[in-house]
Amino acid sequence: MTRAQANLLLLLAAAIWGGGFVAQSTAMKAVGPFWFIALRFAVATLAVLPFVVFEARKAKAKTSARHAKLYILTGLALFSGAVTQQVGLQTTTVTNSSFITGLYVVFVPLIAVFFLRRAPHWIIWPGALMAVAGVYLLSGGHLSALTSGDLLTVACAVFWAIQITLAGTTVSATGRPLALSATQFAVTAVCAFAIAAAFEPITLSAIWAAGPEILYVGIFSSGLAFVLQVIAQRYTTPSQAAIFLSSEALFGAALAALLLGETMPATGYAGCALMFIAMLVVELVPGIARRRVPAA
Repeated sequence: MTRAQANLLLLLAAAIWGGGFVAQSTAMKAVGPFWFIALRFAVATLAVLPFVVFEARKAKAKTSARHAKLYILTGLALFSGAVTQQVGLQTTTVTNSSFITGLYVVFVPLIAVFFLRRAPHWIIWPGALMAVAGVYLLSGGHLSALTSGDLLTVACAVFWAIQITLAGTTVSATGRPLALSATQFAVTAVCAFAIAAAFEPITLSAIWAAGPEILYVGIFSSGLAFVLQVIAQRYTTPSQAAIFLSSEALFGAALAALLLGETMPATGYAGCALMFIAMLVVELVPGIARRRVPAA
């Protein structure tokens, strides 16, 4: 595969994820947020299981009790991120959700600084300031204008960052990314099923009505896009991969405008642009700096 072909696959993955925001929003016309999460991740678990079996046959080490705990912790972080994002979509727009969620790119290195005690790259701090300024502009210059959904989505970005940090640690320890994916999907589905069964009404007709969105997000966003990312990143550079994957927010906003008719004032678009720039510089600048350092 050429680098151009790999980058096109990453662009396709980002477009699929961007479409997932629209599907998540429209599905809640038929089912509650917890039922959607439960069904979505149940489908995702089933979609990934065949690949897990294949991976297990080639695994060099067995899963230990410590590995199992890491799988579950990662799943709980994923559940927390999924809940805050999905519930947030009830009171925020798809455009806001897609850009604010993308701030996990900024939060990941911040978590490494404060919790893992890793020395930060200098770009983290201006990147974080740009992200905060972007959220401020998104509110129209009045933080009181931020909805509860916007604030929940900020929390979602933090949980995504925690999930990514845990996932990186877990995959490094186990060498089994597909087993981690299936387990975290299953943990999220079980937790959401428990809450949905207790607090949200459900009917077969409602599930049928939300079926296309559930299948799209479960199979394509959680299954196909993940596979495309894993394959494509073998044939391109990390910096180029970051650019194409970050376009998920742009696709989310574009599809929201096209399919849902969402609009925002000029300050809102300026805020989105600032957040997108923050995502890119935090990903790209450290990689460029590493390439410029001469080998010893």
